[in-house]
Amino acid sequence: MKKSLPIYVIILLFISCSESTNMKKGAYNWPAEKAPVAAQKEHVRILHGDTVPDPYYWMIDYFKKGPDSTQVLNYLNAENSYTEKMMAGTNNLQNKLFNEMKARIKEKDESVPVFKNGYFYYTRVEEGKQYYKYCRKKGSLTAKEEILLDVDKMAEGKPYYNITGMSVSPNNNLLVFGIDEVSRRQYTLKIKNITTGEILSDNIEGTNGYGVWANDNNTIFYTLNHPVTLLSEKIMRHQINGNKKDVMVYQEKDNSNYIGVSKSKNGRYIFISTQATLSSEQLFIHADKPASAFQSFQPRLKNVLYDVVALDDKFLIRTNENALNFKVMECPLDKTNHSFWKELVPHRSDVLVQSVEAFKDYTVITERKNGLIQLRIKQNSGSSEHYIQFDEPAYSANLGSNPEFNSSSLRYTYTSLTTPFSVFDYELSTKTKTLKKQQEVVGGYNPTDYITERIYATANDGTKIPISLVYKKGFKKEGTAPLLLYAYGSYGYSIDADFNSTILSLLNRGFVYAIAHIRGGEDLGRQWYEDGKLLKKKNSFTDFINCGEFLVNNKYTSKDHLFANGGSAGGLLMGAVTNMAPELWKGVIAEVPFVDVVNTMLDESIPLTTNEFDEWGNPKEKVYYDYQKSYSPYENVEKKNYPHLLITTGLHDSQVQYFEPAKWVARLRTMKTDQNLLLLKTNMDYGHGGASGRFDYLKETALNFAFLLALEGISE
Repeated sequence: MKKSLPIYVIILLFISCSESTNMKKGAYNWPAEKAPVAAQKEHVRILHGDTVPDPYYWMIDYFKKGPDSTQVLNYLNAENSYTEKMMAGTNNLQNKLFNEMKARIKEKDESVPVFKNGYFYYTRVEEGKQYYKYCRKKGSLTAKEEILLDVDKMAEGKPYYNITGMSVSPNNNLLVFGIDEVSRRQYTLKIKNITTGEILSDNIEGTNGYGVWANDNNTIFYTLNHPVTLLSEKIMRHQINGNKKDVMVYQEKDNSNYIGVSKSKNGRYIFISTQATLSSEQLFIHADKPASAFQSFQPRLKNVLYDVVALDDKFLIRTNENALNFKVMECPLDKTNHSFWKELVPHRSDVLVQSVEAFKDYTVITERKNGLIQLRIKQNSGSSEHYIQFDEPAYSANLGSNPEFNSSSLRYTYTSLTTPFSVFDYELSTKTKTLKKQQEVVGGYNPTDYITERIYATANDGTKIPISLVYKKGFKKEGTAPLLLYAYGSYGYSIDADFNSTILSLLNRGFVYAIAHIRGGEDLGRQWYEDGKLLKKKNSFTDFINCGEFLVNNKYTSKDHLFANGGSAGGLLMGAVTNMAPELWKGVIAEVPFVDVVNTMLDESIPLTTNEFDEWGNPKEKVYYDYQKSYSPYENVEKKNYPHLLITTGLHDSQVQYFEPAKWVARLRTMKTDQNLLLLKTNMDYGHGGASGRFDYLKETALNFAFLLALEGISE
């Protein structure tokens, strides 16, 4: 439906920002610069009897390799130049922010070692280095170090470099890993002989970055992605240094499903998972028999999700069959059909069963109650069980790396808005915990200098929406403090109250930082997610607006000092709330935002689109078309005032293509009636996740924070 159009001439409009910024006297003087605005040309979408012009469709050309590709790059570069000029007065502040955030990071450091199959594995970072070294020691932490991957050296001279999926063969001799040098999340699998240091000739492109070892130490299973849609499409079997072509062992015919391959923790089984939002299926083989055909664990059931964990004598199944918040079932190893499933942990309407982790003698169940994580410990033999207790009003607790099936110790992590990231080992039998490491905030940090709260806003329909927030001691609820409100609210992904040392740069300058736990995540259970997707998606937007209004009404801030931030699907949230309640926000930062919902969901050649139908709906069906069109940010830009806007994207983004925010900005430039800042920053080297180095991303954060601080008239 979308076709390439002739080359456009970019029209430059003269926009003065001198009167619109409401800056404090003596603060920044925004220059009057020419903002690049794309000329319009008719491109029409006709569907369901509806005719809609899309004047900026040509911006897709770089992605489609069309005739306007060069013009697209010119436009993005012109926007970047404009952003640099407008933010030039904050360069000193950006440098200061970058240096102070970098100074909080311990430059020479290493992770807590993880034991697996006779070796301790860890990463370590060196002073001044952007990346890391992946290492191991045999049997003891006093043993000689082996550097398996020197990523600092491997990444030299590359603007982006990411390694993922490091996995060592059962005999400890070979290492498989994935490399992405473009930031498009399409990885090339490499295999290294650890003994000789040789990188083998095997070179497997277009994967998700993860290889799974069979027990013969010579067979790898991997997920192959479609080269255009980037959808996970096939599971392949690869023989190392073999002359035979890789064998396809599974092909996904439903393009709304994600697929993947994994190995059970006890090493006995290889699993293929195929899952959409509403239903799933697992297939499996014995890891000792890699050439055997995969068998279905339980054929797909309508509107039923399930996943499987292997114990020595049975399987555990987490499923939502007749259980909205999931329950845990068990079945014999040789009778996996769901008619043999027996209930182990029943469904509870107030508790979400989030995951199941298996050990030889214990099972650890991650649950979520009242929006907070609980870790439930069950003995595999008998009925003994208990919970690990956490005390702060808002926190995040998650399982750490626990690859050793025979271990009697659980690794978990804990953090809160005031407690730095902490790693604990918990002895499952004695119920004793040991702090192995807590993130060091270099330069000093006293958690008692900051206060965290958990409060509740009331949504339009009466639902209570949790808000986690943190501020520095001395803060007074007078409505004069600046406040940054963050949320995500999609895919059932819950945003917990994590510590982030970069936020200290805002808190120490008088900001309050808040997280709105809106519907669309699973913060308060599966229903919380169901009430924020498809034809209930607008609940996410109104929840966020209601949280902002609550914070204003209770004098945590005021409309003149309230800022909003979200990325990806959270960027859709930013676009929607700026359309729906533009007067509520002083400024908004939308990072890699999904803002052209209808056009993107109609184009199945755009990466990952078909996987999203269960989340947003398929606009080829009129009911979803009408609903998406009613909230899609790009479609709903109007002639009215908007808040100050900073919008970021990445040219190589695989999740949300660059042209969505670019089109949105172009339409805003044409339509908005204010003279507030409208800035688009496209990172020409990166994709969805931004910079790959451990310091480079701080430059992006410094730009965001400088934007906020400048609007508050804070220059130091």
